[in-house]
Amino acid sequence: MGGELLGVSAGEAGAGREGYVGLLRANRDLRLLWLGQVVSQLGDWFDTIALFTLVLRLTGSGRAVGLVLVARFLPSVVLGPLSGVLADRFNRRHIMIASDAARALVVLGFLFVREPGQLWLVYVLTVLQLAFSAFFEPARSAALPSVVQERDLVTANSISSVTWSAMLTLGAAVGGPVTDWFGTDAAFVIDSLTYLVSAALIWRMRLPRRPPRPKTRLTLAKALGVTDTLEGLRYVRQRPRVLAVLMVKPAWGLGGGILTLMPVFSDQVFRLSLRGAAGGAALGLSALYAARGVGTALGPVLTRRFYSETRAQMQRAIGVSFLVAGVFYCAFGGAPTFTLALLWLLIAHAGGSVLWVFSTVLLQSSVEDEFRGRVFAAELMLLTLALAASNYVTGEALDRFQISPRAVAVTIGFLFLLPGLLWLLTRRLWDRDGQH
Repeated sequence: MGGELLGVSAGEAGAGREGYVGLLRANRDLRLLWLGQVVSQLGDWFDTIALFTLVLRLTGSGRAVGLVLVARFLPSVVLGPLSGVLADRFNRRHIMIASDAARALVVLGFLFVREPGQLWLVYVLTVLQLAFSAFFEPARSAALPSVVQERDLVTANSISSVTWSAMLTLGAAVGGPVTDWFGTDAAFVIDSLTYLVSAALIWRMRLPRRPPRPKTRLTLAKALGVTDTLEGLRYVRQRPRVLAVLMVKPAWGLGGGILTLMPVFSDQVFRLSLRGAAGGAALGLSALYAARGVGTALGPVLTRRFYSETRAQMQRAIGVSFLVAGVFYCAFGGAPTFTLALLWLLIAHAGGSVLWVFSTVLLQSSVEDEFRGRVFAAELMLLTLALAASNYVTGEALDRFQISPRAVAVTIGFLFLLPGLLWLLTRRLWDRDGQH
C-alpha cells in the first residue's frame, strides 16, 4: 500500500524515512495538521490541570476525579460507531474543523462552575467536550495516511506522539503555575482560543479527493450507520492480525486508573514533601504530568533509534512495552520519594507510548482507506470503555473500599503485565494467518 494508493502526491510526501524536521518541512499538509495539534493540545493540558484542581478544591474526593475521567471517556464509547461511519463517509477535514469549533464554545462553560452544587455542570460539559473529540480523533487518524507515504507513517506518528508528550510536559509545567496564579478561568479561556487556532490551521489543509462511494438504496439502517458499522465489524473479524492490533490500546486502557491516582498522589501521598512548594498539590500534579509527558516523548524516539521499522520488530516491541510499563507502574506505587515517583512514572509512560505509536502505524498500514475511519473509531471506543471502567474502579477502590493509593497503583502495574505476556505468547497464532 504505497503513496499512490493512499492518495499522496510524491511532491507532498517527500522521500521516505524522512527525519522529523525534514518531513514537516517537506510536507505542508502534515505541518498544518501538526501545528493544529500543538496549539490545541497545549490548551487541553491547561484545561486538564485546571479541571482537576477545581474538582479537588470543590470536593476533595478521589471518586469525583474518577467520575470526571469517566465523563471524559464515555462519549467515545457511545459515539464510536457513528464517528467512524462519518469519518469514512464525509470530508474528514470538515469533521475536524467542526469539532474544534464546537469544543471552543463548550469549554467556556467551565467558567460558570463556582460551588460544589454545580459539580454536575462539570460532568455535562466534559461529556460534551469529549463527544466532539470522539468525532475529531478517528477523522484525524484516518486522514494521516492520506497525507504521508506509508514508509513515513512511523515518523509521522512519532511526531504526533512526541508532540502530545511535549505539549503535556509544557502544558502541565505551565498550567500548574497559571492555575495557581491566575485561577482556573484563565486556563479554560486559553483552551477555547487554542481550538479556534487549530480549526483555522486545519482549514488550510488539502486532503486528496477520495473515490466516490457506490450509490445504493437508502434504508433506515444505512441512514443510522448500522449497515456501515456491521460491514466494519465483518472486515475486522475476517482479519486476525487487524483484530489483534486493534486490541492493543484497549488492553493498555485497562490500567488507565493511573490517571485517577496522579492527582491523589500529589494531593495525599506526597502532600508532606510538597507542602513547602509554592502552589503545593497543583504544582505536584504538574510535575507528575510533566514526567508523564517526558516519558511518552522519549519512548518512540529511543525505540525508533534502536528498532527497525519492520512489522515483526514493531510487534515484538509492543509486547516488551507492556512489560516495561507494568514493572515501572508497580515501582511508582512503592516509590519512597516524590523524585523517584517521577522517574518511575517517566519510564512507565515511555513504554506505553511505544505500544501506542507502533499499534497505530500497524493499523494505518494494514487497513484500507474505506474502512480506516471505522476501525480507528472502534479502537477509540474500546480504549475509552477500558479507561472509563479502570478509572471508575480506581475511584471506588480509593473512596468506598479505602484501599491505599499505593496498593492500587501496584495492582494497576500487574494489570499491564498480563496483556504483554498474552501478546508475546499468542503473536504467532494470529499473525500466521497473514493479512488480506
